[in-house]
Amino acid sequence: MAQSHRRIDSTGAIAPPPTGIKVGALSLFAVLGIPLAVTYSIPFALASIFSNTSGAGQGLSLGVLNLAIVIPQMVVSVASGPWDALFGGGNLPAFVVGAIAAAASGVFALTMLPSPPPDVPVTKIESTRSTTQP
Repeated sequence: MAQSHRRIDSTGAIAPPPTGIKVGALSLFAVLGIPLAVTYSIPFALASIFSNTSGAGQGLSLGVLNLAIVIPQMVVSVASGPWDALFGGGNLPAFVVGAIAAAASGVFALTMLPSPPPDVPVTKIESTRSTTQP
């Protein structure tokens, strides 16, 4: 599809895409950016909320979360090239390792992380209001 819309100008250079293609690409990325922004911001918001309610330091909690995100990215960027070359240059081995790591992380998260404290029941709040009001 992109090849059929490619244009070459009089100097032989590739001309920019038509306006419709630019608008379509910009619209697609704008719509896809909304869930991506949520994906980037929600973990940090939840970490600050949970660390604040538990009495832990927010800075330390956010720093640990940031390291938990950055260190695996650095390991993958350094090791994925040689890992792919070891298996003939395809990306499939790296995806298999990623899938195994994601499954292991899910199991660890469900078994090792502490559960957040339960919410205060609404009936308890209502009973304290009724005893304090005449």
